[in-house]
Amino acid sequence: MSSEQNFTAAFAKKPHIEKHELRERIEAKLVTRGIVNPKDAGDEAIYHATTHAIKDIMLEYRGDFKKRIKASGAKKIYYLCMEFLVGRSLKNAAVNLGIYDELSAVLLDFGTSFERVYACERDPGLGNGGLGRLAACFMDSLTAKDYAANGYSLLYETGLFKQKIIDGEQVELPDKWLVSGGSWLVPHPEQSVIIRLGGKIEEKWENGELKIYNYEYDELKAVPYDLLIPGTETNAVNKIRLWRAKAAQNPVRDFNSMAQGSYLKSINESNNAEIVTKQLYPKDDYDEGKLLRLTQQYFLVSASLQSIISDYFADHGSLAGFEDNVSIHINDTHPALCIPELMRLLMDIYSYSWDDAWSVVVKTVSYTNHTVLPEALECWRVDLFSMKLPRIYNIVTEINRRFTADLWNMYPGDWDRISKMAIVAYNQVRMANLSVVGSHTVNGVSKLHSDILKRTIFHDFYKMTPWKFTNVTNGVVHRRWLNTANPRLAALLDELIGSEFREEASNLIKLEQFADNDEVLSKIASIKRFNKESFAYYAYSKTGKRIDPSSIFDVQIKRMHEYKRQLLNVIKIIALYNEIVENPNSSIPPQTFIFGCKAAPGYVMAKKLIKLIWFLAEELASNPLTRDRLKIVFME
Repeated sequence: MSSEQNFTAAFAKKPHIEKHELRERIEAKLVTRGIVNPKDAGDEAIYHATTHAIKDIMLEYRGDFKKRIKASGAKKIYYLCMEFLVGRSLKNAAVNLGIYDELSAVLLDFGTSFERVYACERDPGLGNGGLGRLAACFMDSLTAKDYAANGYSLLYETGLFKQKIIDGEQVELPDKWLVSGGSWLVPHPEQSVIIRLGGKIEEKWENGELKIYNYEYDELKAVPYDLLIPGTETNAVNKIRLWRAKAAQNPVRDFNSMAQGSYLKSINESNNAEIVTKQLYPKDDYDEGKLLRLTQQYFLVSASLQSIISDYFADHGSLAGFEDNVSIHINDTHPALCIPELMRLLMDIYSYSWDDAWSVVVKTVSYTNHTVLPEALECWRVDLFSMKLPRIYNIVTEINRRFTADLWNMYPGDWDRISKMAIVAYNQVRMANLSVVGSHTVNGVSKLHSDILKRTIFHDFYKMTPWKFTNVTNGVVHRRWLNTANPRLAALLDELIGSEFREEASNLIKLEQFADNDEVLSKIASIKRFNKESFAYYAYSKTGKRIDPSSIFDVQIKRMHEYKRQLLNVIKIIALYNEIVENPNSSIPPQTFIFGCKAAPGYVMAKKLIKLIWFLAEELASNPLTRDRLKIVFME
C-alpha cells in the first residue's frame, strides 16, 4: 500500500455500531413491511429487513469513502470479469463491518438466530469456478486495503444451473436465484447506457477527419445494479457493478400502437434483449450460442467503459490524464474486447488519433491469463465476429495490421512466427494474443503458471517484450476462508498468536513456533475432528449417506472436465478397490472420497464421468470388503 493510501486510511476508521442502533435500523425496515413486533416476523422477513438495514450502513460509508478518495486523488482500479463467485453476503458483510456479534444478539432478541436468518439467503448465480472466486477475493482484499476498486460483470438472471443426480445422470434445473436473492443489489436505472450491435459501417472523410457511421444496428439498454463490498478496518466500500440487458425502446408508446400490433413486437424485442443476461455461460456448441456469448462479452465491456469514462468526466471534466488515473484489469480473455472498444470510444466519440488512443489503451489495460492450454485459448470465427461487431472488427484488423507489420520488421520472412503471434489469422480472432498486445502487463496466477506462459504459449511475445510479463500468485481471502469458515480454529489462533492475523495474514507465520508443540497439535486435531463430524452430519442430511469422521477425507471440488483430472482420481479409487478385494488384510486405511462438480450441459464425456463416479460409489457400498473402507460421496 502506498504512503498516500496509508495516510488516507488513518482518517477513515468507521464508527462502531452499537447493538441498539442496529436493532432500531432493522426494526424500521420491518415496519415498512407492516411488521411492528419483530417476534411476529418470519425468518425470511427478518432476512430482507436485515439486508436492507446493512445496505443503508454500507451506502453511508460509501458516500464518505468516495469523498475521501476524490480528495486524495487516488488512482481508481476497474476489474472486469465475466463472473464473480461472491457467495452469500450476509455473514461476510457483518464480519467485515464489525457487527457480527451485535447482529447475532439482535436476532436472538427477535426470537431467531443468525444461522436461521442466514439460511434464507440464496447463493447468487453470478459465478461458477475459480476464475470468479479469484475475482471476488480480489474485490474483498482491495477494499480491505482501502483501494478505490470497482468490479464489473453481468447480472445473470439464472446461474449455471441447479444440479440433481438421478441414477448417475446429471439433470440440470434452472437456478432462478434472482427471484428472491436480489436483496443486496442497489439499482441505478438513471445510469443506464445504450449498446449497439451489428449493422453496417460507413467511413467518410469530412473536413479532414475520418467519420464513422453505423446504421441498421440493433440497440440494447444496459441497466446497472451495484453489489456493495465493505472493507474491514476502514470505511471503504467498493462495488461490483452488474449490467442487466433490457430493450432499448419503451415497450409500448401509446394505445394506438398497441392496437396496431406493435405491442407484441415490442414484447418480442424485450424478450430478445433480456436473453443476453438470462444465464451464466449459455451453451456455445452452436453458432447461435457462440453469438450470444460474444454479445455478452461486448455488452459487458461497452457498458463498463461507458460507465468508467462517465465517472472520469464527472471527476475531472475531461479525459486528460485518463491513463494516469485509471487502471483497467481484464480477468482472462472474456473482457478482452475492452481493448478495441476503448479504441472505438476514444477515436469515434472523442476524436483521438489512432496513435494517441492506442497509447492510452496500452497504458491503461492489464491482463491475467488463466490457462496454459493452447486449445483452451479463446478464439472467434471471423464471420461471426465481423457480423456481430463490425466496427470492433475493423479496429481489431487494424491493430493486427500494425502489429504484424512491426513483426515483419523484427523477423523478416519468418512467416511461422508471425502467423502464430497474429491477432487475426486462419479465419480466427485470437483473444489471448489481443490481450497481450493491448496491455502493459501480463501475469499468470502462480509462479509455475507464469513461467510456463513465458516458455510456451506466449514465448514469442515474451522474447519481444519481456518487461510485460510478471506473476501474481493466486490467493484467497483468509477473513472468509479461515476466520469465518473455521471459527474454532480462528479462536485458537487468537489464543496462540493474537488476533492481528485476522486482518493481516502475514502474522500467521508466528504459528511456526508451535510446529512441535504436542498440546497445540492436539487442540488442532480436536477442532479438525469436530469439523469433520459437522460435515458428516451435513452430508447425511443432504445425501442420506453416512460418513465415518475417522476416515481420511479426499476432497475434489471443481468443474467436471477431462483436464481437471477427476478421472485420475477415479482410477486411483479403482486401484484401491482392486487391492482390497485381492488382499482384504491390506493396510489401506478407511477413506472417504468427496466429489463436487458440475458438467457443462453439452459436455457428453464429462457427464459420463459423473455417471462413472456414481456407479463406482454404488459398487463400493454394496461390496462387504470395501463398504467400511472406501466410500464415495457426490455432493450436488
